[in-house]
Amino acid sequence: MDISQAKRQSHARKRRKRVGRGSGSGSGKTSGRGHNGARSRSGWSVRGMTGGNIPLWRRLPKRGFTNARFRKEYSVVNVGQLNRFEEGTVVTPRLLEEAGLVKQPASNGVKVLGEGQLTRPLTVRADAFSKSAAAKIEQAGGVANPAGAARGALHAAADATERSQRCESSEE
Repeated sequence: MDISQAKRQSHARKRRKRVGRGSGSGSGKTSGRGHNGARSRSGWSVRGMTGGNIPLWRRLPKRGFTNARFRKEYSVVNVGQLNRFEEGTVVTPRLLEEAGLVKQPASNGVKVLGEGQLTRPLTVRADAFSKSAAAKIEQAGGVANPAGAARGALHAAADATERSQRCESSEE
């Protein structure tokens, strides 16, 4: 069989139902919505509404625990990506941001993961390290230095200078 022998199927493309086009059409006047009630009105849609039944989400048992509200979200950098920095560089979250390795630091800062190999000694300051990342950094002769609380490393220096300026101005 080739394309010249192909035949169009009779109901391959179903026409849309044109409602409200007179009583002879079979769905005129109320347009198939019945007479009164919420379903006949425009804008009616209730998710989970199952008529007179108890909604599914209320019928199912609630079990377990979710950590979603308390989970820490980090911007992630792999050890292999740190090879772009020169030997002996102090790698901070701000430097990672400038280099384009971190697009926008997450609320809890930057975490270094252990994928790839590090070939040069670096001092890496980040908010968190995986065990394998810390081991690879130290194996290359570098230092893995946890930089404190959420986003602390990004703005610690700016905050410190701002605080010292406030203290000096209050003493005067």
